[in-house]
Amino acid sequence: MDLKLKRILVPVEGAATDHESIMLACSLAKKEKAEVLLLYVIEVRRNLPIDAEMTEQLEKGEIVLENVQRFADKIGCKVQTDLLQAREAGVAIVNGAVEHDVQLIVMGVPYQEKFGEYCVQARAQYVLEHAGCRVILTREPLPQEQQVMNGR
Repeated sequence: MDLKLKRILVPVEGAATDHESIMLACSLAKKEKAEVLLLYVIEVRRNLPIDAEMTEQLEKGEIVLENVQRFADKIGCKVQTDLLQAREAGVAIVNGAVEHDVQLIVMGVPYQEKFGEYCVQARAQYVLEHAGCRVILTREPLPQEQQVMNGR
């Protein structure tokens, strides 16, 4: 199946996985001459109005977007950035993909355990289940102690 990429969405959150996701998206975008959109979502608690003024979170989001923009510039990739407020990040990512006619979402996920087993964070799980386009997850490496237990 041939897939022509016009737009790639990369959700960012100031995590260690952001740079790896951006590098992957940019390398794919360069091959296809596609656009890359970096999206930061501020999750708004249900007891607040969706357009609540969340100064601290807004400042953090702007700093994260500035940092990933600089990183993308450094690796020679032209990107667009967007920051929005939503109840759930996963829903906002899927809706953003539809709104921007995205063909691929590249998402970094941390290594997390729940009850001693690896689990995918809720926003990534939602995107995997509901995105109408392709999704690539990049997971950070196993923690050092986990690698030792696995004999690495």
